[in-house]
Amino acid sequence: MLTYALSFAMVAVIIALLMNLYRMFVGPRTLDRVVALDTMYINAIALIVMLGIYLDSVLYFEAALLIAMMGFVGTVALGKYFLRGDIIE
Repeated sequence: MLTYALSFAMVAVIIALLMNLYRMFVGPRTLDRVVALDTMYINAIALIVMLGIYLDSVLYFEAALLIAMMGFVGTVALGKYFLRGDIIE
């Protein structure tokens, strides 16, 4: 039963990733694209965690933590760039 739930959840997250990819390329403003990229990080983390549960491996959880840290730093850097025009002052 858990296998079917994980499979359904993975398909739903993949569909969400595709919708985020569409918003990232078509977004009317730059900030919409940044939010879509940030949401793609979150969806990728969810997909990796579900894959780790499905395959019963701890290694995927560590990869999800690394992606979460990189996503946070990237989002902060892009936000600072769009607000001030420079990342490092």
